[in-house]
Amino acid sequence: MTEPSEGAAATGVPPTCYRHPDRETWIRCQRCDKPICPDCMRDAAVGFQCPDCVKQANKGSRQNRAMYGGERSADPRLTSYVLVGINAVVWLAVVATGWNRSDLIPRLGLVPRGTCESLSSSGYYPTAVGERLCTLGTGGDGHWVPGVADGALWQLVTSQFLHVEIWHIASNMLALWLLGPQLEAVLGRTRYLALYLLSGLAGSVAVLWLSAPGGVTYGASGAIYGLFGAYAVIAHKVRADLRSIGALLAVNLFITFAVPNISWQGHLGGIVGGALVAAIVAYAPVARRTVVQAAGLTAFLAVLLVLVAVRVAALS
Repeated sequence: MTEPSEGAAATGVPPTCYRHPDRETWIRCQRCDKPICPDCMRDAAVGFQCPDCVKQANKGSRQNRAMYGGERSADPRLTSYVLVGINAVVWLAVVATGWNRSDLIPRLGLVPRGTCESLSSSGYYPTAVGERLCTLGTGGDGHWVPGVADGALWQLVTSQFLHVEIWHIASNMLALWLLGPQLEAVLGRTRYLALYLLSGLAGSVAVLWLSAPGGVTYGASGAIYGLFGAYAVIAHKVRADLRSIGALLAVNLFITFAVPNISWQGHLGGIVGGALVAAIVAYAPVARRTVVQAAGLTAFLAVLLVLVAVRVAALS
Protein backbone atom coordinates (compact mmCIF):
# COMPACT_ATOMS: atom_id res chain seq x y z
CA MET A 1 0.00 0.00 0.00
CA THR A 2 1.29 3.48 -0.86
CA GLU A 3 2.06 5.66 2.14
CA PRO A 4 0.43 9.12 2.39
CA SER A 5 2.54 11.98 1.14
CA GLU A 6 4.54 14.09 3.60
CA GLY A 7 2.60 17.21 2.58
CA ALA A 8 -0.76 15.65 3.29
CA ALA A 9 0.48 14.21 6.55
CA ALA A 10 1.85 17.60 7.59
CA THR A 11 -1.40 19.46 7.01
CA GLY A 12 -3.56 16.70 8.42
CA VAL A 13 -6.08 17.19 5.59
CA PRO A 14 -6.73 13.91 3.76
CA PRO A 15 -6.82 14.10 -0.05
CA THR A 16 -9.92 13.10 -1.99
CA CYS A 17 -10.26 10.55 -4.80
CA TYR A 18 -9.59 12.05 -8.22
CA ARG A 19 -12.76 10.42 -9.56
CA HIS A 20 -14.92 10.82 -6.47
CA PRO A 21 -14.19 14.22 -4.85
CA ASP A 22 -16.55 13.45 -1.96
CA ARG A 23 -14.44 10.50 -0.79
CA GLU A 24 -11.37 10.99 1.37
CA THR A 25 -8.48 8.58 0.88
CA TRP A 26 -4.80 8.20 1.73
CA ILE A 27 -4.23 5.66 -1.05
CA ARG A 28 -2.45 6.81 -4.20
CA CYS A 29 -1.88 5.26 -7.62
CA GLN A 30 1.50 3.56 -7.79
CA ARG A 31 2.13 4.99 -11.29
CA CYS A 32 0.72 8.53 -11.38
CA ASP A 33 0.37 9.24 -7.63
CA LYS A 34 -3.26 10.37 -7.93
CA PRO A 35 -5.40 9.67 -4.84
CA ILE A 36 -7.83 6.77 -5.35
CA CYS A 37 -10.69 5.46 -3.23
CA PRO A 38 -11.38 1.72 -2.70
CA ASP A 39 -13.78 1.63 -5.69
CA CYS A 40 -11.04 2.96 -7.98
CA MET A 41 -8.22 0.77 -6.70
CA ARG A 42 -6.89 -1.79 -9.18
CA ASP A 43 -4.46 -4.47 -8.03
CA ALA A 44 -0.95 -4.08 -9.42
CA ALA A 45 2.28 -6.02 -9.00
CA VAL A 46 3.13 -3.58 -6.21
CA GLY A 47 0.40 -1.56 -4.52
CA PHE A 48 -2.58 -0.28 -6.50
CA GLN A 49 -3.17 1.65 -9.72
CA CYS A 50 -5.95 3.94 -10.87
CA PRO A 51 -8.33 2.93 -13.71
CA ASP A 52 -6.72 5.41 -16.15
CA CYS A 53 -3.24 3.92 -15.69
CA VAL A 54 -4.56 0.39 -16.02
CA LYS A 55 -6.37 1.31 -19.27
CA GLN A 56 -3.26 2.98 -20.65
CA ALA A 57 -1.11 -0.03 -19.78
CA ASN A 58 -3.52 -2.40 -21.49
CA LYS A 59 -3.33 -0.37 -24.70
CA GLY A 60 0.41 -0.76 -24.88
CA SER A 61 0.54 -4.41 -23.83
CA ARG A 62 0.33 -7.54 -25.98
CA GLN A 63 -2.47 -9.13 -23.98
CA ASN A 64 -5.11 -7.94 -26.48
CA ARG A 65 -3.17 -9.19 -29.49
CA ALA A 66 -3.71 -12.54 -31.13
CA MET A 67 -0.77 -14.91 -31.44
CA TYR A 68 0.02 -13.91 -35.03
CA GLY A 69 -1.00 -10.26 -34.94
CA GLY A 70 -4.34 -8.52 -35.09
CA GLU A 71 -6.78 -7.89 -32.30
CA ARG A 72 -7.77 -10.83 -30.13
CA SER A 73 -11.43 -11.78 -30.57
CA ALA A 74 -13.55 -11.00 -27.53
CA ASP A 75 -15.62 -14.08 -28.40
CA PRO A 76 -13.71 -16.44 -30.74
CA ARG A 77 -16.88 -18.42 -31.40
CA LEU A 78 -18.80 -15.56 -32.98
CA THR A 79 -17.49 -15.74 -36.57
CA SER A 80 -18.04 -19.48 -36.76
CA TYR A 81 -21.56 -19.08 -35.40
CA VAL A 82 -22.32 -16.50 -38.09
CA LEU A 83 -20.93 -18.79 -40.81
CA VAL A 84 -22.99 -21.69 -39.49
CA GLY A 85 -26.05 -19.43 -39.52
CA ILE A 86 -25.49 -18.39 -43.15
CA ASN A 87 -25.13 -22.01 -44.24
CA ALA A 88 -28.26 -22.96 -42.30
CA VAL A 89 -30.33 -20.14 -43.85
CA VAL A 90 -29.26 -21.15 -47.38
CA TRP A 91 -30.07 -24.80 -46.66
CA LEU A 92 -33.52 -23.87 -45.35
CA ALA A 93 -34.11 -21.82 -48.50
CA VAL A 94 -33.19 -24.88 -50.61
CA VAL A 95 -35.57 -27.07 -48.61
CA ALA A 96 -38.36 -24.50 -48.91
CA THR A 97 -37.97 -24.24 -52.71
CA GLY A 98 -38.07 -27.92 -53.57
CA TRP A 99 -35.10 -29.43 -51.74
CA ASN A 100 -33.16 -31.61 -54.23
CA ARG A 101 -35.20 -30.11 -57.08
CA SER A 102 -34.70 -26.54 -55.88
CA ASP A 103 -33.90 -23.97 -58.53
CA LEU A 104 -31.26 -22.55 -56.18
CA ILE A 105 -28.94 -25.54 -56.67
CA PRO A 106 -27.82 -24.80 -60.23
CA ARG A 107 -27.91 -21.05 -59.57
CA LEU A 108 -25.72 -21.08 -56.44
CA GLY A 109 -23.77 -24.28 -57.04
CA LEU A 110 -20.50 -24.28 -58.96
CA VAL A 111 -21.04 -25.18 -62.63
CA PRO A 112 -17.77 -24.75 -64.58
CA ARG A 113 -19.53 -24.46 -67.93
CA GLY A 114 -23.21 -23.75 -68.60
CA THR A 115 -25.65 -26.63 -68.67
CA CYS A 116 -29.19 -27.15 -69.89
CA GLU A 117 -31.49 -28.07 -67.05
CA SER A 118 -34.30 -30.43 -67.96
CA LEU A 119 -37.78 -29.27 -67.12
CA SER A 120 -39.04 -32.85 -66.86
CA SER A 121 -36.24 -34.37 -64.82
CA SER A 122 -34.15 -33.57 -61.75
CA GLY A 123 -30.86 -34.14 -63.57
CA TYR A 124 -28.74 -32.35 -66.16
CA TYR A 125 -28.17 -33.28 -69.79
CA PRO A 126 -24.67 -33.33 -71.25
CA THR A 127 -23.75 -29.98 -72.77
CA ALA A 128 -24.14 -31.04 -76.42
CA VAL A 129 -27.65 -32.38 -75.87
CA GLY A 130 -28.45 -29.47 -73.56
CA GLU A 131 -27.62 -26.91 -76.19
CA ARG A 132 -30.03 -28.63 -78.59
CA LEU A 133 -32.82 -28.76 -76.01
CA CYS A 134 -32.33 -25.11 -75.12
CA THR A 135 -32.50 -23.96 -78.72
CA LEU A 136 -35.90 -25.50 -79.47
CA GLY A 137 -37.69 -22.34 -78.39
CA THR A 138 -40.90 -22.62 -76.41
CA GLY A 139 -41.25 -26.26 -77.34
CA GLY A 140 -37.91 -27.26 -75.84
CA ASP A 141 -37.52 -29.49 -72.82
CA GLY A 142 -34.98 -27.44 -70.92
CA HIS A 143 -33.63 -24.02 -70.02
CA TRP A 144 -30.06 -22.83 -69.92
CA VAL A 145 -28.25 -22.58 -66.58
CA PRO A 146 -25.11 -20.44 -66.85
CA GLY A 147 -21.79 -21.57 -65.40
CA VAL A 148 -18.64 -19.76 -64.33
CA ALA A 149 -17.37 -19.74 -67.92
CA ASP A 150 -20.61 -17.99 -68.94
CA GLY A 151 -20.11 -15.17 -66.43
CA ALA A 152 -21.65 -16.68 -63.27
CA LEU A 153 -18.52 -15.89 -61.24
CA TRP A 154 -20.56 -15.61 -58.05
CA GLN A 155 -20.79 -19.41 -58.02
CA LEU A 156 -17.14 -19.57 -56.90
CA VAL A 157 -18.29 -18.11 -53.56
CA THR A 158 -21.98 -19.01 -53.23
CA SER A 159 -21.26 -22.71 -53.77
CA GLN A 160 -19.35 -22.64 -50.46
CA PHE A 161 -22.59 -21.93 -48.57
CA LEU A 162 -24.89 -24.32 -50.45
CA HIS A 163 -25.90 -27.77 -49.16
CA VAL A 164 -28.71 -30.14 -50.09
CA GLU A 165 -28.38 -33.36 -48.09
CA ILE A 166 -28.85 -32.94 -44.34
CA TRP A 167 -25.86 -35.17 -43.53
CA HIS A 168 -23.69 -32.94 -45.70
CA ILE A 169 -24.47 -29.70 -43.90
CA ALA A 170 -24.47 -31.45 -40.50
CA SER A 171 -20.97 -32.89 -40.91
CA ASN A 172 -19.53 -29.66 -42.31
CA MET A 173 -21.05 -27.47 -39.61
CA LEU A 174 -19.89 -29.85 -36.89
CA ALA A 175 -16.31 -29.57 -38.13
CA LEU A 176 -16.65 -25.78 -38.37
CA TRP A 177 -18.05 -25.60 -34.83
CA LEU A 178 -15.14 -27.69 -33.49
CA LEU A 179 -12.25 -26.11 -35.40
CA GLY A 180 -13.36 -22.55 -36.07
CA PRO A 181 -13.28 -21.08 -32.54
CA GLN A 182 -9.84 -22.59 -31.87
CA LEU A 183 -8.40 -21.03 -35.00
CA GLU A 184 -10.05 -17.65 -34.43
CA ALA A 185 -8.62 -17.56 -30.90
CA VAL A 186 -5.14 -17.97 -32.38
CA LEU A 187 -5.48 -15.88 -35.55
CA GLY A 188 -7.94 -13.16 -34.62
CA ARG A 189 -11.21 -12.51 -36.42
CA THR A 190 -9.93 -10.88 -39.62
CA ARG A 191 -7.23 -13.45 -40.34
CA TYR A 192 -9.57 -16.32 -39.50
CA LEU A 193 -12.22 -15.02 -41.89
CA ALA A 194 -9.56 -14.58 -44.59
CA LEU A 195 -8.49 -18.19 -43.98
CA TYR A 196 -12.04 -19.50 -44.34
CA LEU A 197 -12.92 -17.57 -47.49
CA LEU A 198 -9.60 -18.08 -49.27
CA SER A 199 -9.68 -21.81 -48.49
CA GLY A 200 -13.18 -22.04 -49.91
CA LEU A 201 -12.12 -20.14 -53.02
CA ALA A 202 -9.09 -22.40 -53.46
CA GLY A 203 -11.43 -25.38 -53.32
CA SER A 204 -13.67 -23.79 -55.96
CA VAL A 205 -10.67 -23.13 -58.22
CA ALA A 206 -9.60 -26.77 -57.92
CA VAL A 207 -13.12 -27.86 -58.88
CA LEU A 208 -13.09 -25.47 -61.83
CA TRP A 209 -9.87 -27.04 -63.15
CA LEU A 210 -10.24 -30.70 -62.18
CA SER A 211 -13.96 -31.49 -62.32
CA ALA A 212 -16.21 -32.28 -65.27
CA PRO A 213 -17.22 -28.98 -66.95
CA GLY A 214 -20.95 -29.76 -66.84
CA GLY A 215 -21.20 -31.00 -63.26
CA VAL A 216 -22.57 -29.13 -60.27
CA THR A 217 -20.49 -28.91 -57.07
CA TYR A 218 -21.55 -27.38 -53.77
CA GLY A 219 -20.77 -27.45 -50.05
CA ALA A 220 -18.52 -25.82 -47.47
CA SER A 221 -16.08 -28.73 -47.57
CA GLY A 222 -13.34 -26.75 -49.33
CA ALA A 223 -13.33 -24.15 -46.55
CA ILE A 224 -13.62 -26.84 -43.85
CA TYR A 225 -10.65 -28.74 -45.24
CA GLY A 226 -8.83 -25.42 -45.30
CA LEU A 227 -9.34 -25.25 -41.53
CA PHE A 228 -7.85 -28.72 -41.22
CA GLY A 229 -4.82 -27.67 -43.26
CA ALA A 230 -4.37 -24.49 -41.23
CA TYR A 231 -4.71 -26.34 -37.94
CA ALA A 232 -2.01 -28.79 -38.99
CA VAL A 233 0.41 -26.00 -39.99
CA ILE A 234 -0.09 -24.03 -36.78
CA ALA A 235 0.06 -27.15 -34.61
CA HIS A 236 3.34 -28.11 -36.29
CA LYS A 237 4.78 -24.64 -35.70
CA VAL A 238 3.98 -24.63 -31.98
CA ARG A 239 4.72 -28.37 -31.67
CA ALA A 240 1.24 -29.18 -30.44
CA ASP A 241 -0.41 -32.59 -30.39
CA LEU A 242 -2.42 -33.27 -33.57
CA ARG A 243 -4.22 -36.27 -32.11
CA SER A 244 -7.02 -34.02 -30.85
CA ILE A 245 -8.33 -33.64 -34.41
CA GLY A 246 -6.79 -36.77 -35.89
CA ALA A 247 -9.96 -38.83 -35.61
CA LEU A 248 -12.12 -36.10 -37.14
CA LEU A 249 -9.71 -35.65 -40.03
CA ALA A 250 -9.53 -39.43 -40.57
CA VAL A 251 -13.33 -39.67 -40.78
CA ASN A 252 -13.49 -36.82 -43.30
CA LEU A 253 -10.73 -38.32 -45.44
CA PHE A 254 -12.56 -41.67 -45.43
CA ILE A 255 -15.76 -39.96 -46.56
CA THR A 256 -13.85 -38.13 -49.30
CA PHE A 257 -12.67 -41.28 -51.03
CA ALA A 258 -15.23 -43.89 -49.92
CA VAL A 259 -18.54 -42.11 -50.50
CA PRO A 260 -19.66 -41.60 -54.11
CA ASN A 261 -20.21 -38.12 -55.54
CA ILE A 262 -17.88 -36.43 -53.04
CA SER A 263 -15.75 -33.66 -54.56
CA TRP A 264 -12.21 -34.70 -53.76
CA GLN A 265 -11.15 -31.81 -55.98
CA GLY A 266 -12.71 -29.27 -53.63
CA HIS A 267 -11.26 -31.02 -50.59
CA LEU A 268 -7.79 -31.06 -52.14
CA GLY A 269 -7.90 -27.40 -53.12
CA GLY A 270 -9.25 -26.41 -49.72
CA ILE A 271 -6.68 -28.22 -47.61
CA VAL A 272 -3.77 -26.96 -49.73
CA GLY A 273 -5.18 -23.43 -49.71
CA GLY A 274 -5.72 -23.46 -45.95
CA ALA A 275 -2.20 -24.72 -45.31
CA LEU A 276 -0.72 -21.98 -47.51
CA VAL A 277 -2.78 -19.24 -45.84
CA ALA A 278 -1.78 -20.47 -42.39
CA ALA A 279 1.88 -20.61 -43.41
CA ILE A 280 1.73 -17.01 -44.67
CA VAL A 281 0.14 -15.84 -41.42
CA ALA A 282 2.13 -17.95 -38.95
CA TYR A 283 5.61 -17.65 -40.48
CA ALA A 284 5.54 -13.93 -41.30
CA PRO A 285 8.48 -12.14 -39.61
CA VAL A 286 7.45 -10.42 -36.38
CA ALA A 287 9.10 -7.11 -37.29
CA ARG A 288 6.88 -6.55 -40.34
CA ARG A 289 4.20 -9.14 -39.65
CA THR A 290 1.06 -7.28 -40.73
CA VAL A 291 2.58 -5.97 -43.96
CA VAL A 292 3.97 -9.36 -44.95
CA GLN A 293 0.72 -11.13 -44.09
CA ALA A 294 -1.36 -8.66 -46.10
CA ALA A 295 0.99 -8.87 -49.09
CA GLY A 296 1.11 -12.66 -48.95
CA LEU A 297 -2.65 -13.14 -48.73
CA THR A 298 -3.22 -10.59 -51.49
CA ALA A 299 -0.71 -12.39 -53.72
CA PHE A 300 -2.43 -15.73 -53.03
CA LEU A 301 -5.81 -14.23 -53.93
CA ALA A 302 -4.31 -12.81 -57.14
CA VAL A 303 -2.97 -16.25 -58.10
CA LEU A 304 -6.40 -17.80 -57.57
CA LEU A 305 -8.06 -15.12 -59.71
CA VAL A 306 -5.49 -15.63 -62.49
CA LEU A 307 -6.22 -19.37 -62.43
CA VAL A 308 -9.94 -18.61 -62.70
CA ALA A 309 -9.36 -16.31 -65.66
CA VAL A 310 -7.18 -18.84 -67.51
CA ARG A 311 -9.67 -21.67 -66.94
CA VAL A 312 -12.65 -19.56 -67.98
CA ALA A 313 -10.87 -18.63 -71.19
CA ALA A 314 -10.19 -22.31 -71.90
CA LEU A 315 -13.79 -23.38 -71.21
CA SER A 316 -15.22 -20.54 -73.27
